[in-house]
Amino acid sequence: MHPRGSFVSPLLSGVFCQCRLEEYQGSDPGGGRTLGSATSLSEHRHDESCDPPRHCPVCGGPEQEHRLKVLFQILDVNRDGGICVNDLTIGLKKLGVHRTEHELKKIVKAGDKDLDGQLDFEEFVHYLRDHEKKLRLVFKSLDKKNDGRIDSQEIVQSLRDLGVHISEEQAEKILKSMDKNGTMTIDWNEWRDYHLLHPADNIPEIILYWKHSTIFDVGESMLVPDEFTAEEKKTGMLWRHLVAGGGAGAVSRTCTAPLDRLKVLMQVHSSRSNTMGFAGGFTQMIREGGVRSLWRGNGINVLKIAPETAIKFMAYEQIKRLIGSNQETLGILERLVAGSLAGAIAQSSIYPMEVLKTRLALGRTGQYSGIMDCAKHIFKKERLTAFYKGYIPNMLGIIPYAGIDLAVYETLKNSWLQRFATDSANPGVFVLLACGTMSSTCGQLASYPLALVRTRMQAQATQEGSPQMTMTGLFRHIVQTEGAIGLYRGLAPNFMKVIPAVSISYVVYENLKITLGVQSR
Repeated sequence: MHPRGSFVSPLLSGVFCQCRLEEYQGSDPGGGRTLGSATSLSEHRHDESCDPPRHCPVCGGPEQEHRLKVLFQILDVNRDGGICVNDLTIGLKKLGVHRTEHELKKIVKAGDKDLDGQLDFEEFVHYLRDHEKKLRLVFKSLDKKNDGRIDSQEIVQSLRDLGVHISEEQAEKILKSMDKNGTMTIDWNEWRDYHLLHPADNIPEIILYWKHSTIFDVGESMLVPDEFTAEEKKTGMLWRHLVAGGGAGAVSRTCTAPLDRLKVLMQVHSSRSNTMGFAGGFTQMIREGGVRSLWRGNGINVLKIAPETAIKFMAYEQIKRLIGSNQETLGILERLVAGSLAGAIAQSSIYPMEVLKTRLALGRTGQYSGIMDCAKHIFKKERLTAFYKGYIPNMLGIIPYAGIDLAVYETLKNSWLQRFATDSANPGVFVLLACGTMSSTCGQLASYPLALVRTRMQAQATQEGSPQMTMTGLFRHIVQTEGAIGLYRGLAPNFMKVIPAVSISYVVYENLKITLGVQSR
């Protein structure tokens, strides 16, 4: 282990103090003067996060502040008071640090608060200090033995605790990219030097990359909530993420609403004797109420996004505390339990809105003047209990949906990591979208019979002369009269909307994040 006071990134350790900058600028670049020469600050470097602030022996100013000022001036190649991507490319090469253009763009984007395409000194300092704090926290969390070094076993164990499985051989490949002295361990110096001006493609980002995010909005209400870092919760980024996700869900559901209404009609009215296809279903809806009727029930479907998301997230956070987890990111089983319970609480709170959505989707033109009129009719004719019809199959559907959804996602994720992850675990947008779409589709397939029975129970009062059946009675009736295939009526339009819903959600979510000033994870 390095002696106390030596843990400073080489990227900064050789940078001159501000009071000696003239000496550096006046020297001949070809005269042998280097950033690591005896006139640099390396003679009194230190780890600012461990030691009290030290001062430059020449000018008496804060040492860290001077190093950052000089680093900024070295990187500000064209001396215009701002660092752009081109400045970073040239400046970092001078320091012997090589980054791709894509990585440099991510650095500028992450620190550029005023969106002018470059980093001024204040933005530069804020980015570096914020980044170093995160790196220190991650280093400590990975250092299981608390010996100031990270080895391959600690990487494997840390990621396994968070539900990401990689082999020790893969962990060693990741280590080699950071290990400068050949010890096959990483100390704080090596860790910070590698990541200080290196954006997301690193070990801690594996978890953020692979979060099963709420942006995959397919119009269903049983997704496991996303997880947010402590910093996101403190800075208000959490609510911006939720607003962006809610806006994306609203646009996505509105675009796919005709398919959603067709699904409801097929679930309730389609049978062996009365088959309803795509063309027949859309023709029937347009003939009955015009093109506008294709979006009937969409208003309440969009309105319930905000309360459901907020309740689900708050319940999820409380349940995480109750199950005693002190980790920012839960393991798979903990996520399943916490997510299912949070989903059940959220669904219980907004379930009357689910009933209203179904009734409006099945309603005839002019039957209801709006959401409140529909609610009044239901309460007047059927009383309060009508707002919870189909509640039991809906609650039972949460467990298979969340369980299958998470299991498939984790399987696909780990398969990708085992096959393709080498020194980076960034799967890219298309891999994430594909994994999210496939896992969500499998989850829906597992819970679909319960969703169909729920919808039929919600709609029973609208079918005059039909008996009011219980959940088990409906299951038996459907299987006896229509066979097992009857439990999957409306599945085709439901699956048809998954890919466009996910794609639209993602595009809108990313654009809303930029508008709201949310940094990409």
